[in-house]
Amino acid sequence: MEELKEYFNIAIRNIRTRFLRSWLTILGIIIGVFLIVSLLSLSEGLKTTINKQLQALGGEMIMVMPGSDENIFSAMVFGGAKLQKEDIEAIKKAPGVDKVLGFSYMGSIARYRDESKQIAIAGYDPWKEGLDILSIFQGWSLADGRWPSKGNEVLIGSQVANEIFSKKMKAGSEVTIKGRKFEVAGILDSLGSQQDDSMVYMDMKVYQDLTGEKRGTASYAMVKLEEGANENVVAAEIEESLRETRKRRSGTDEEDFSVITSEKMGEITGTILSIIQIVIIGFASIAIIVGGIGITNSMFTSVRERTKEIGIMKAIGATNSAILLIFLIEAGIVGILGGVGGILLGTLLAEGINYYAQINPSFYFTTTITPWMIIFALAFSFSVGCLAGFFPARKAAKLKPVDALRRYE
Repeated sequence: MEELKEYFNIAIRNIRTRFLRSWLTILGIIIGVFLIVSLLSLSEGLKTTINKQLQALGGEMIMVMPGSDENIFSAMVFGGAKLQKEDIEAIKKAPGVDKVLGFSYMGSIARYRDESKQIAIAGYDPWKEGLDILSIFQGWSLADGRWPSKGNEVLIGSQVANEIFSKKMKAGSEVTIKGRKFEVAGILDSLGSQQDDSMVYMDMKVYQDLTGEKRGTASYAMVKLEEGANENVVAAEIEESLRETRKRRSGTDEEDFSVITSEKMGEITGTILSIIQIVIIGFASIAIIVGGIGITNSMFTSVRERTKEIGIMKAIGATNSAILLIFLIEAGIVGILGGVGGILLGTLLAEGINYYAQINPSFYFTTTITPWMIIFALAFSFSVGCLAGFFPARKAAKLKPVDALRRYE
């Protein structure tokens, strides 16, 4: 134990003696660990946010979209195919279905106080029942005003009210969309996504009059289940009902629709985020490996500079394993110091992002630092340090005392 303590003291003294070189080497590890911690904390925060929104459905809602499962996210972002009137009716007839809420959206130009801006408009059908469903199951609430009651009244997201136009909107404001004037009945609290907060919501019939979209169609449908119904059983019933309807309409068995439960959406997003995390770790690992190369170079240089010292230590009885351990401890300390520094910087950035998100609701990124993330970063940086220092340490341990001393006669 005393020997090990002495080895640590020698290693720390060597790091202090070569202060600038040691800290430049440590900086390489700090950068790599900082990248890992900051990027992983962002991806974990995104995962947590998505899971919270899925849990808000409480297993009571199912989403039905045109297109296959592989194209779910592109369909949600870019639109495209529509659910037809027959599809909506088929969903309503499925056992276990209580309400069906059709939803369509597209980009448009809105004019407010002589200022025109690009926004997104969205229509719901049925409008009043839809607002009740959304307020209960997706947590919609009003920051200002009231719920719409007439066709020329709209709801607007928090970004439309506060950020898109140079002058803020309030309940009772008048906005013109595609040449038609609307009264802002209410302003929604932030829904937690930039896309939702930058929308103007209206009755589907009014939306279809504005856009020319065919009556009865929808970009996708949200299905409220009957009380006590099993979402997986109802999802299977909806699939069967849609399959029969589309077979009658087109005469084929092709399933160009997706029925998505909260569980299934969680699996899809979890898989995508896991892939993102693996890619993040891969890129950040490159930075740490570069830092490891720096440790290797620094240790080789240290061996050359300390050849005489090594010779003296071996001449007075130091074993090969003792020399090897001293250099490995030195490399490990460099790695662990880099890991601690990277974790501190990554945590500061993560907390800074969270603080900014609290004071600015329109900023949607949050971060999460988990214990496994810290353990992984420390273990990884320490391992890189030890591996990088192994070969220089082995070279130092193999030096013969006579050869080491002869070089500095």
